[in-house]
Amino acid sequence: MDSLTQAVLGATVGVAVAGRRIGARKAAVIGAVLGTAPDLDVLITHGDPVSNYVMHRGATHSLIIQALATPLFAEPLYRLFNGPRGHRVTVYAMVYLVFATHALLDAMTIYGTKLLWPLTDHPFGVGSMFIIDPLYTLPLVLVTLWSLFTSSMSRRLGRWTAAALAVSTLYLGWSGVGQTIITARAERVLEARGITAERLAITPTAFNTLFWRGIAIVGKGDGDRDRQGDRYLNLYIPILGDDAAVAVHSHDRGTGLPFCLDSLPAARDVLAFSGGFARFERRGEDLMVADLRMGIEPGYAFDFAVARWDGRFFTPIEPRRVRSPRMREGDLAWLLAGMRGNPPVRPAEIASHLPASATGVAKAEADQPAC
Repeated sequence: MDSLTQAVLGATVGVAVAGRRIGARKAAVIGAVLGTAPDLDVLITHGDPVSNYVMHRGATHSLIIQALATPLFAEPLYRLFNGPRGHRVTVYAMVYLVFATHALLDAMTIYGTKLLWPLTDHPFGVGSMFIIDPLYTLPLVLVTLWSLFTSSMSRRLGRWTAAALAVSTLYLGWSGVGQTIITARAERVLEARGITAERLAITPTAFNTLFWRGIAIVGKGDGDRDRQGDRYLNLYIPILGDDAAVAVHSHDRGTGLPFCLDSLPAARDVLAFSGGFARFERRGEDLMVADLRMGIEPGYAFDFAVARWDGRFFTPIEPRRVRSPRMREGDLAWLLAGMRGNPPVRPAEIASHLPASATGVAKAEADQPAC
């Protein structure tokens, strides 16, 4: 999640656990600082942009490493304040719970969080929350501001702190319910069109849990099994609408471009980390690979140049990240209409729109992979 959300979540958890021992203001400040600490791993470089993208939310987000690191933070805090004297467990619990809630909240997004590193490198990602969601954050902001302007922990503040955490947690639960509803609807829409998806991911559109995006990898490609699926579909699904309100757009996934994955470790890393939800594209002389799960067509948050055309096929280059605008003309009105349950066809994807009468997805014409 975004840094503000993690800071106010940490502050609220800090107040809930240790506010009565060290005071609401101190607990909020310490919680906010510790709540953002795991994301300091962005300051560590792993050699290139693709490695940085894959390694983010790694060791600092592991529940195991956080438990091992808790004494390094908790013991100095325990000794620093007179308030918690004799209550070491309270301080240790505050530190660990602030760290752990950060990691668990991140795992609700689609990015992928290595909660059990080093036991497994698997990036857990539920995908039911967008990285910024004001409805989740607002109750925590209010409690944090209240805590910062008072030194003592009153019963009233304690009740509101518990209520804020309960409301935000219930909202997380609702996001999971919404995702389940939308997944069933996406599968129903695809089945009605006679389309079989190799992979299907469901995640909210920006800032809400009322309008969702499905990504379906479809079509059988040639060559390496990791490149199977020569098309991807974007499905835009309002939770307040019916199946007729679902728009489907078909895009070429670029798997038939003349490149060999065996010689492109950066491309393989993106493909693996994204769970197969990646797109390849020739842009000028560059071969681009993008994580389809984050962003919206055609501007994806993690889009990398990984190879250069040499006249016959693509050869590897030092990866570089390429940024592009996330929002296109008409997107705001389209997003608001989708939240209300009746979205028009997205202007930026009109050319790729599949009408409701369309069945199946044509295979893209492409060259054979150069392996």
